[in-house]
Amino acid sequence: MFKRSLALGVVSGVLAGLAGVLYAHVYRNSLGADFSRVVPAIKIIAASLFGGVLAAIGFALLYRRLTTKGEIVFNLLFTLVSVITLVAPFAAKLPLDAEAPELFPGMVIPMHFFPALAWFTLKPMFIRNK
Repeated sequence: MFKRSLALGVVSGVLAGLAGVLYAHVYRNSLGADFSRVVPAIKIIAASLFGGVLAAIGFALLYRRLTTKGEIVFNLLFTLVSVITLVAPFAAKLPLDAEAPELFPGMVIPMHFFPALAWFTLKPMFIRNK
């Protein structure tokens, strides 16, 4: 179970990171707000990959300990953690020369949900329910 969970975490993390980079590109081209100095593409991918691997570890542990309710508890916790992390963009200190800093949360907040969305979307391909 752990190997499949880890594979899912890595794949969903990388795909979420790529979606985040694409979203940042579209956001920059649509609104003209370039935050690539604050959040470069490599950080977007790394954060998403970290979230995916952390989710894989959490899923494997909860599934092993709570067997029948493990997935439900994991889904709830993953969603709650995604929502709780939304505080970070509002607390971020941007460089003083950053243009349109009020647009920063609008760029990064949706990205906080990309790892969970990728996980929930790809899970049936990696882990089948009994």
